[in-house]
Amino acid sequence: MTSVREIASEILRREGGFVNDPDDPGGATNFGVTIHTMRRLGLDLDRDGDVDVRDVRLLTRDQAIDIFITHYFERPRIAELPAALHATVFDMYVNAGGNAIKILQRLLAEFQEPVSVDGALGPQTIGATGRVFAKAGDHLVDAYGIARRNYYFRIADNRPASRKFARTRAGGKGGWIKRAEEFISPRFHMTGAQFQERVSAWG
Repeated sequence: MTSVREIASEILRREGGFVNDPDDPGGATNFGVTIHTMRRLGLDLDRDGDVDVRDVRLLTRDQAIDIFITHYFERPRIAELPAALHATVFDMYVNAGGNAIKILQRLLAEFQEPVSVDGALGPQTIGATGRVFAKAGDHLVDAYGIARRNYYFRIADNRPASRKFARTRAGGKGGWIKRAEEFISPRFHMTGAQFQERVSAWG
């Protein structure tokens, strides 16, 4: 069974190193940890009295993994979900915060287990997820991955500046879509033609 630290290391691989893209609402980010998260945690790594881009650059790989595990896996209670969901929900939580839980909560209603969509994992959501997984098994994992993919498409539909994260300059699947499909069985991956049809309205 893959350990939480191994999952966190894989997330870090997907996130990459330092970026400060003006089209990314997350702002300056290193190893997937945003400047907003570092400010919230008070990570003044250069000890100059504030948390700025320099501190983001100074963040180490091990520090990022520890932040992932503590603040994006343990505190949100992802560990209490079925183990098969750990990697995908954890990855999405790093990428999209509480929206990762809202995606799951909306999905549960499709399996006749409606819960409040509040972005927090409480007993209601954890219990409902366990019951759905007991019946659906890995189909729930695929369904969650597909819901993630749709979440990214909706962002790009509504925010043209974000389309570069969903579609490459050459017109193929962008990082967001590839990331979601890492957690979807190959038979449910979009073909090139399906992808082109989905994004055709973007021009």
